[in-house]
Amino acid sequence: MLGVTTKEEVLEKAKEYNVKFIRLQFTGICGAFKNIAVTVEELERALDGRVIFDSSVIEGFVQSRETDIFLLPDPSTFEVFPWRPRDGAVARLICDIYSPGGEPFSGCSRSALKRIARKAEGLGFQLRAAAQIEFFLFHNDSKGQPTTVAHDQAGYCDLSPVDLGENARRDMVLTLEEMGFEISSSHHEIAPGQHEIFIKEDDVLATADKIATFKFVVRTIAQRHGLHASFMPKPIGTVNGSGMHLHQSLWREERNAFDDPSGPLGLSSTARYYIGGLLRHARAITALANPLVNSYKRLLPKDMCPVLIAWSEENRNTIIRVPAQRGNDTRVILRSPDPACNPYLVLAAALEAGLDGIVKKTNPPPPENQLGAGNMLEIIKNRGLPRSLGEALQDLAGDDLLQEALGQHICRRYLESKEREWERFQSVVHQWELDEYLASY
Repeated sequence: MLGVTTKEEVLEKAKEYNVKFIRLQFTGICGAFKNIAVTVEELERALDGRVIFDSSVIEGFVQSRETDIFLLPDPSTFEVFPWRPRDGAVARLICDIYSPGGEPFSGCSRSALKRIARKAEGLGFQLRAAAQIEFFLFHNDSKGQPTTVAHDQAGYCDLSPVDLGENARRDMVLTLEEMGFEISSSHHEIAPGQHEIFIKEDDVLATADKIATFKFVVRTIAQRHGLHASFMPKPIGTVNGSGMHLHQSLWREERNAFDDPSGPLGLSSTARYYIGGLLRHARAITALANPLVNSYKRLLPKDMCPVLIAWSEENRNTIIRVPAQRGNDTRVILRSPDPACNPYLVLAAALEAGLDGIVKKTNPPPPENQLGAGNMLEIIKNRGLPRSLGEALQDLAGDDLLQEALGQHICRRYLESKEREWERFQSVVHQWELDEYLASY
């Protein structure tokens, strides 16, 4: 990690590391990580926020009228890619997006997260977040296209030689650490070819930047091993899907505000209210946290699937789990998101919902450590997450708090793009329908 904070330090480090190209990276509303590359001769101009492009890149589709927007790099995100040659090196800067008038662009999801983080600071809180991110390593076919053929047949926490992805995963971790990440752990997950890497907690904006960077780095290193890294939530119907568990804790003056040894279960009222806010807005958050048609193939009423709008210390079907650790390790884990999401929007929505719970003193129901008697499918129907992308989009469209917090521009464009995606899916006749109906009807 280079530890730069100013424009002048970026220019100095670029010269020191013989950087030739700089990728100005940013995230579209629907979560796609993108970049514009400039040469080092253009770096000073870029740092002044004078790189211009049009808003369709951010919004995901072209309309008859587009807005000119500008990239403003954040100097603290300057990193040199470890896998590129040192002679004529390549570096990156993560950017905020601004309008020609010098205001944050209303479609910039990174700016939306920064805005809600400032709101938390106004209430005396700082959100720290960590992420457990799962992904698959698949083989490519003879034409270099990804398949769903797993790289190995290993299982949970298996070792080499059964875990054939161990070398690739080690290189991913080493590369991430060279880029300033702190990695808590990494291991093989339950499904063949499935892996997890755990990013340690950091300030919420830094964590969102790391998640966006993580997916880019993991896919790059996988490619160098002749593999395809997939963050698709459910690429194989018969095995576990991939999630992205978001660990969250609020801090006040270097003390974990979720911890209270005298409170029920050792949790403060702040923690309980935060959980209450997350649960109240869980269905709307799902449209952001689970953004693909495919996401809902993972969120099924089965063991280990986080689909129940409830919280628990033990039950893996609840969307929120509170681990046993207390003191400064006290945290809540939102378990429903998947790695296809836009991390800025999901963390922004979660923080806004939690703050709303604190302000309104929203008490959650008692922890649901067991589902209890009854059919799981019926329980989920009554108290579960949306069962489809279309249903989740309706919940987001009806949540005034998140609409206002994220901004009407982001919500309108996100809903428009995802509704088009849902309609495209709805218009296709799938093989399952032919297998199920063609001979009988």
